[in-house]
Parts: sequence; C-alpha cells; structure tokens
Amino acid sequence: GMDFNDARSKSQILHVFPFNSEKKRGGVAVQSDAGVHVHWKGAAELVLSSCKSWLALDGSVQPMSAEKYNECKKSIEDMATSSLRCVAFAYCPCEIERIPKEDIADWKLPEDDLTLLCIVGIKDPCRPGVKSAVQLCTNAGVKVRMVTGDNIETAKAIALECGILDANGAFVEPFVIEGKVFREMSEAARGDIVDKITVMGRSSPNDKLLLVQALKRKGHVVAVTGDGTNDAPALHEADIGLSMGISGTEVAKESSDIIILDDNFTSVVKVVRWGRSVYANIQKFIQFQLTVNVAALVINVVAAVSSGDVPLNAVELLWVNLIMDTLGALALATEPPTDNLMKRQPVGRREPLVTNIMWRNLFVQAIYQIAILLIFDFSGRSILRLQNDSREDAEKTQNTFIFNTFVFCQIFNEFNARKPEERNVFKGITKNHLFMGIIAITTVFQILIIEFLGKFFKTVRLNWRLWLVSVAIGIISWPLAYLGKFIPVPVRPLQDYFKPTCWRRASRRDEEESGQS
Repeated sequence: GMDFNDARSKSQILHVFPFNSEKKRGGVAVQSDAGVHVHWKGAAELVLSSCKSWLALDGSVQPMSAEKYNECKKSIEDMATSSLRCVAFAYCPCEIERIPKEDIADWKLPEDDLTLLCIVGIKDPCRPGVKSAVQLCTNAGVKVRMVTGDNIETAKAIALECGILDANGAFVEPFVIEGKVFREMSEAARGDIVDKITVMGRSSPNDKLLLVQALKRKGHVVAVTGDGTNDAPALHEADIGLSMGISGTEVAKESSDIIILDDNFTSVVKVVRWGRSVYANIQKFIQFQLTVNVAALVINVVAAVSSGDVPLNAVELLWVNLIMDTLGALALATEPPTDNLMKRQPVGRREPLVTNIMWRNLFVQAIYQIAILLIFDFSGRSILRLQNDSREDAEKTQNTFIFNTFVFCQIFNEFNARKPEERNVFKGITKNHLFMGIIAITTVFQILIIEFLGKFFKTVRLNWRLWLVSVAIGIISWPLAYLGKFIPVPVRPLQDYFKPTCWRRASRRDEEESGQS
C-alpha cells in the first residue's frame, strides 16, 4: 500500500555514488523527515560483509550475529547456484554534521556499519538459441569463455545453463576462477593457466583486459564482446571487438570492430560463419585462377619454344582472363555459407592461404589440361583428321579447337573449384543462381565467339563433332577431380619444403607456440 511518488516527494537526494564495477556497488545519500540515510545496493556478498546489523520484519534493528551472517551467506549461495543474480540492499543513518557543506560532490559516502535490508535474486535467463550457438562455436574450434562481474556461483550456474561449462567438467581453479585471484598472479603464472580458464567471476574490466593480453601472448586470435564503457580497453586490445548495438555505449562501439545490432550471442556464430565463408571463397577463386594461369602459361611457352607459334593468341587470352578474373571471381566469391564451414577447425595464424589440398587439385587439373592440349597442339592435325585441309586452314581449325577446349576445361573446372575438399561438387549448386547464370553467360559467349566473331578473335567455325569433343574433354575434369581427391596430402605445407632448414625450424617453433583462431 505504499505510495512511491509520495515517499519520494518527501525526500531529497543529497549525493549519488554511481554503481562502480570495481567496488561492485552504488550508493545514495537521502534526506527525509527521518533524517539522513545513506543507502547502498550491489553485489550481495560484498554488501553483506559491510553489514553490522539487519532489519527484522517487525522493523527492529538486530545485531548481525555469526549465525545470521552464515544464514544470509547460505541464501546467497543457494540463489547463485540457481543462476540468480544476487543483489543486497543496506543503509546506515548519517548525522547531518558529517555532511560537507561545500564540495559535496567529493563526499565519500560511509560504507561500513550498514544495516541489511534485504537480499534479492534476479533471474536473467539465457536467450533462446544461446546454448546451441555455444555448441556450434565449440564444434567449430572456437572456445567460448565467460568473463562476468557476477558471483562465482552465479557465473558457474549460468555457464552450465548456456553450455559453456559441461556438467561433467571441472568446476575448480583454474577452469573456474575469480577475477581477484587471476589479477594477483604474476604474468608467467597467468600465461600457464590462461588456456584452461573457462569462467571468470567477480571480475573487473581490467581482468578482462589481462585475460585478452595473456591469450594473445599465447598466440590465440581473440574476439571479445562487451557493451559498457569500461569494456573499451579489452575491445580495443582484442583481435576482433564485438560491441552491442542496443545496450552498448558509444565508447564501446567506437572501440569495437563489429557491432552486433540485436545484442544476441547467436549473431556471433553468424560472424564466424560469414568470416569463414569469405576466406573459403577467396581460396576457391585462387585455386581456379592459378589453374588457368599455370595451364595457359605452360601451353603457350612450350608451344612457342618448340614450334615458334602459340595456340592461344592475345585476344583469346584476354577472354580467358575475363572468365578467370571477373566472371570467375563473381561466381566463386558469392558462394553462400554452408554448415560444413562450422565443422572445420580454425585456421592457424601462420597457415598458408594456398593449402596442400588446393595444390593437389590445381596440379591434377593443370597437368590434365596441359597434357591433352599439347597433344592436340603437336598432333592435332592427324587426331582431328585435318590432313585433307590446307596447312593454313588446318592450323586455324586446330588452334580454334585448342582455344575452345581450353575454355570449356575452365568452365567445368569452375564447378570443381566450388568444393575444394568435398567430392560432391554439385551440392547446393541450385541455390547459387549467380553461379549458374555466369556459367550460362560464359557458355553462350563462347559459342558466339567461335561461330560469329571469328574475324575479331582469329578463329574459324567448328563442326558439331569438334564441339562435342571440346565439351567431352572439358567434362572429363569432373571425374578427374573426384578421383584426385582420393590422393592423400601431407600435413606439412608445401611451401615449407622450399624454405631453408634454419627458417623451417624457426617457423615450426613459432607454430607450436602459436594458437589457433
């Protein structure tokens, strides 16, 4: 039956001590008819430790006995283990004489000899989908750690609820640690345990910064989420700072690299998925580009050295370059993210962009294209049955056929580049309309070039048999790529075999010291 507005109108706020993440409490001095009272609210166990008395139900003030203290402490622990955030309210009367007449803004509110009013447990439930998002991150090799200002028991309960801690896991130091303990360790000691820390409770903003620095020294790639101004140093120090778009302060947003607009942890999974997708698409394009470059370069160099003539002229190479650089990049770089990306392990800091799997796929296709097209370059007249044609006509037909076959090899190999590690390169292809459109456009333009733009490209028309042979040679790249993926590749990057021995040893030592992203 209390009238809040009436009670508030009869009181005057003298001084406010805002909630402080270091002290874990906030206070206010209020003057009313009953005199001046200093009220405190904050972390339950910290406020409780400052209380010398407690307010009974009948309004009487009782001394805080050891028995009552233990009873309150047990209540806090019980609520914390139920993933409730515990907040205590307490007050103390203050004599008017103790209030400074001037510079009241610098007045340090009395925080000892408090009277405990109550302890409340506030439920802050995990958002739907957070547990599955944490599991996805774990499967993707991303370790999720929780750093919070909450009571250590509350932190453990919430971590269990959202899947950061396993019910069968260890709940002792250093896996679960208080910020104060971590803070007071030496730099070397922090480095020894930092890999094991999963939950840090009762932490200050500086503890989060120390954790980020310790992880980075171990070689890890660190992403940090935060919303408050005091999170800014950790967000700035991290490799990737993720601030909250709704609850985040402007300082936090300025210090971060990415702003999560919906304040939801599940969006972090989207960040990881899209980041990996961009990286994978770049690798796909590089594999495709290198295959075209290697094949075109070797074919023209070998032909020029052996016969003094090249099967692929400058205008034809410009068209191939357009397929490779522009249309190929559009087709492969727009592949949408797949679930398989979240099943891969992270890429190490020092791992090469061109992997051994990519080198294997590249060599299989390049060797096939070089071999088949050089055979046609040297013996094409007899294989294509052009002996009855004049030497000039036979040479034009042969070179046009080589150009046409080379282009179709690239068109079909573009499908192989979609899935460098998977045998089924057609999975999900119908969902990428841009890829299918680019393949169709490239094919139509190739037909127009051969049939109608011969004067510009210095080509001649091909009969239907030669068209079928060109397409057939190109389509062989599909089963060839499938079989090629059975070839095992070494774990050690190919580039390492060409480095000096001393450099290889240093790199291996750095890699061992380095973590994974």
